[in-house]
Amino acid sequence: MRKVRFGIIGTNFITDWILEAAREELRFEATAVCSRSRETGQAFALKHGIPHLFTSPEEMAASSLIDAVYIAVPNSLHAALSILFMQQGKHVLCEKPLASNAKEAREMIRVARQNGVTLMEAMKSTLTPNFRQLRRHLAEAGCLRRYFASYCQYSSRYDKLKAGIVLNAFNPELSNGAMMDLGVYTVYPLVVLFGRPKRISATGLKLSTGVDGQGAVNFEYENLNATVLYSKIADSFLPAEIQGEKGTFILDRIQTIREVKFIPKGGQIQDLSVPASHNEYYYEIAEFIDLIERRLCESTINSHDHSLATLEIIDEVRKQSGIIYPADK
Repeated sequence: MRKVRFGIIGTNFITDWILEAAREELRFEATAVCSRSRETGQAFALKHGIPHLFTSPEEMAASSLIDAVYIAVPNSLHAALSILFMQQGKHVLCEKPLASNAKEAREMIRVARQNGVTLMEAMKSTLTPNFRQLRRHLAEAGCLRRYFASYCQYSSRYDKLKAGIVLNAFNPELSNGAMMDLGVYTVYPLVVLFGRPKRISATGLKLSTGVDGQGAVNFEYENLNATVLYSKIADSFLPAEIQGEKGTFILDRIQTIREVKFIPKGGQIQDLSVPASHNEYYYEIAEFIDLIERRLCESTINSHDHSLATLEIIDEVRKQSGIIYPADK
């Protein structure tokens, strides 16, 4: 079995979770880590048993030690770093959202295709067994009429903001905020299932730093309406629903679906859930390596077009909500 040698950029808790999941994928090998702080990089490498350390992304991109890179840095850096590595022939698994805006995403996609490398957004939810199960059974609800999803989670960093301390999560310079962090989890599955909407109506609450603290968006499709809620300043425990004329699907949590239940019109509730045999982050890693092995530039699920459409939607939501990033200029 040929292993895919990964370089890791980003030494945060998300990277810890990814590497924990990667232990379940025998084709994954963490070969190098890049951190501008040698001390931080050494500690991270030691923690995860990674043999090589770089303090320069340019040096890592040019290295023959890696085949692919996993990028988990602030959103504002996603495009530049992805392009840097793809121009050196490296495959890129980039954390969500793929870029700061649709313009950056289009350039990333162009570079991926030009260089014949795999580019995929690390959106975990749409690759899990229960999302696939939902797609298999979706037609049972008949003509679909409504999609509803909510991801509202009070951020521990919000207390710091209220105390006058601006951390990365609420910094517009890094293309952050509630939609980019949590709202994207409600929008991406919508795009995978139903494509681009005809119309969007958005409202939100802008915080003192200029990012959104929460928001609500209504989408209009040909025969279907959709509503999503997202927040980093309050909690919600609402499940997601997809309503059809012949029944309704209830999903316990849109960001990682663990339960899929279907209630047919006039019938009894049916549990369609399938057990996850792996860590929730495993499936995006396996999908990405499959693409590399098959020499494909993109996934059919976390496709370039799905990532681009999601960012086009987010751009419009931000426009209507008055959220502007330096990356937009």
